[in-house]
Amino acid sequence: MLLAAPQPASAANLVKNPGFETAGTDDMPYCWEKSGWGDNDFTFTTTSDAHSGSKAMKVELTRRVDGDRKALITESAECAPVVTAGKQYDLGLWYKTTTPDASITLFRHDTTAGWQYWTDLKTLDMRAGWTQATVRTPEVPAGTDRITWGVSVYGTGSATTDDYTMEQVADPVPDPVCTGTAEECANGRWDVLPTKNPVRSMHSVVLKNGKVLLIAGSGNSEEMFEAGTFTSAVYDPANGSYKVIPTPDDMFCAGHVQLQDGRVLVMSGNKAYPAADGSHGYEGYKDSYIFDPDTETYIKTNDMNDGHWYPSATVLGNGDVISFGGLREDSTGSVTAELWSDAEQQWQPLWKVNQTWSYWGLYPSMILMQDGRLFYSGSHVFGNNIPGTGSAIYDYDANTITQIPGLQKKDERDQSASVLLPPAQDQKVLTIGGGNIDSNPDANRLTDIIDLKQANPSHVAGPPLPQGTVDLGNGKVPETGDQGKMYVSAVLLPDGKVLETGGALNNRANPVYEASIFDPETETFDPVAADPEARGYHSSAFLLPDGRVMATGDNPGNGSWNHNVSIYTPPYLLKGPRPTITSVIDTEWTYGDTQRITVDRPIAKAELIRPAAVTHSSDPNQRFVDLPLSVDGNNVDLNVTSNPNLAPPGWYMLFAVDANGVPSVAKWVHLQGPSAMAAASGDTSSGHASAGHGTSDDAPSANIHSFADSLDGKVTGPGKKRTSQAVSPTVSGCDRHYGSANVCVPTVFPAEVRATTAARCAWLKAHDYGRLEVNGKDDPLRLDPDKDGLTCRKGDLRRR
Repeated sequence: MLLAAPQPASAANLVKNPGFETAGTDDMPYCWEKSGWGDNDFTFTTTSDAHSGSKAMKVELTRRVDGDRKALITESAECAPVVTAGKQYDLGLWYKTTTPDASITLFRHDTTAGWQYWTDLKTLDMRAGWTQATVRTPEVPAGTDRITWGVSVYGTGSATTDDYTMEQVADPVPDPVCTGTAEECANGRWDVLPTKNPVRSMHSVVLKNGKVLLIAGSGNSEEMFEAGTFTSAVYDPANGSYKVIPTPDDMFCAGHVQLQDGRVLVMSGNKAYPAADGSHGYEGYKDSYIFDPDTETYIKTNDMNDGHWYPSATVLGNGDVISFGGLREDSTGSVTAELWSDAEQQWQPLWKVNQTWSYWGLYPSMILMQDGRLFYSGSHVFGNNIPGTGSAIYDYDANTITQIPGLQKKDERDQSASVLLPPAQDQKVLTIGGGNIDSNPDANRLTDIIDLKQANPSHVAGPPLPQGTVDLGNGKVPETGDQGKMYVSAVLLPDGKVLETGGALNNRANPVYEASIFDPETETFDPVAADPEARGYHSSAFLLPDGRVMATGDNPGNGSWNHNVSIYTPPYLLKGPRPTITSVIDTEWTYGDTQRITVDRPIAKAELIRPAAVTHSSDPNQRFVDLPLSVDGNNVDLNVTSNPNLAPPGWYMLFAVDANGVPSVAKWVHLQGPSAMAAASGDTSSGHASAGHGTSDDAPSANIHSFADSLDGKVTGPGKKRTSQAVSPTVSGCDRHYGSANVCVPTVFPAEVRATTAARCAWLKAHDYGRLEVNGKDDPLRLDPDKDGLTCRKGDLRRR
């Protein structure tokens, strides 16, 4: 809770030898040790230039290529302060620095895994004279019994520190009074809005002004495609209105990402629907556009080097965007990596972009790591995963791919969801559910968790998804056995948890009604109220600035579309009054900065959440960045990460959250600054994915730690240059011998459907397919035995 000054429950300083006055061994004071890593020249000096007493600690780097050096409280039972899981602690020290590259760094002792890095809390401003720094830790994670901390120096120069303090924060306020029904306060509430979404949108982007861009293109309708009817809409949550936007191309199944200035880069889309004769499948065009939220118009950019229907799109720490995968203009798989330069505001020519000539599939989930590498989680769209383990770390600078082990059933993670768990500083990724539209098994309830802070990370099985009900065509029934869901939506919430919602059991069929909230601290799911609307293929769910969640879409195999929009009110909005951010001193934020806000009542934490840009269960840029607090009454100083790879430049929603997990309405802030600007203004021809490492006063570098640096998996470099990857024209799991292109008769029916004409026709009828024409003379599913060109008529059922 907020206090006029930090006043912990116990006034005892938990740091032993806080002023370095007591001598120890190895030229270090008692209960302090030398620490650090990397290629650098350094000194540790116990100096008489003290804030109080006769001694202080000076750590200096005279040369640095990478890494850091720090004086830490000794990692021992004798010296490291004891902490309590779930509690917070106020840390303080006095310092002088000659470098902007110094920060307060914490390590924690896990009772099972031992000592490990926890987080960076605060970047220290350069100061020639003694200056006090204070900061509040996040809640201590479960399983932690001790912590240690100190000041990391990660640029040339020195930091001199003295008079450390550590005190436990007072217990939180009492539990609030529920303002809804008991059921709502436990599980939240869904409301279906009275106004329908006017477009068949399968892309949802929350804009810097709080409105939502809903992109349909042709909306998976061949009739609209042939008519050249391409649509988008802008939804305003403030008044519930929609504005239909002229859309220049068929952005159906394009890629999209928010640029650092808040505009939206939309790449590729649908050049052609599949041919009935199987001569070609979907085709991706090279066109690219920028949507401007201020004018609500699309602006053409230069073309990409290749077509990319279903591409990835990941923003990097310097504001550039990298993209992989998708289908080319000839329906084959694209092996071309594309790089958008933020500095040049255009796609780079092929010769400027590192290439491995690898095919990553469709909408591969490529998540930016804290050191600038990309983690491919294994979540993808359509059919089987990539060869090997199905998960990898891609290093752009080295141009290498290293396989990562442990992903369960890697070929049944089609339209699973992967998300970087809160906070981003923890570098853990959760993967949820999935299926396979080709073999069409029942979707699974698998989850996988990976800790990218480990030297050699691998996926570990997480808790199974809770089960709900499924509509198999004859009404809802409970899920059984290992039934889970694909087409999952995963949404980061401001209380630090994750909502998973929506989904279906099979390829564009059999919606699953289930939602739950995942707690990263306990790694458990808590079932909550389920969206009453079907949310399968082409559905999305995403966080609004007021803390609610919006869900749209559903496009089952019969070609229909669900225009109803649902809004989820999480339980935290039913716990009484919300805290309010009454002022934000500055909405232009800089990396490593301290920004002050005022609040109307006590808060326990604050964070930045990157607004959604989601489609097909995929939003690899979604992230929750913790902002450690320094508290002075109702004034709260927020300590911004110095690492742009943790929070790539752009517009963010700023939430303040009280001790009961109740969030404020978000304020919008714009994050960029010296690190990002220095990287963006450098050599963009390399497409360098990591932050700059300059040490000048106006360009502080990020405190990047040594994680995932001892990988055992198979490593591959660039392969032989090639044009494309062969891809079947049935990549979307639909048999095009029947009906129009926007109707999806499955190439493989669910396992419970017998391989007879009668059983298949009964399944199609239960799922509202209607009577379908046969395209051409082939009838591979035996739906037209009487060969009259129409499926499932009486003559067909008699002949079987």
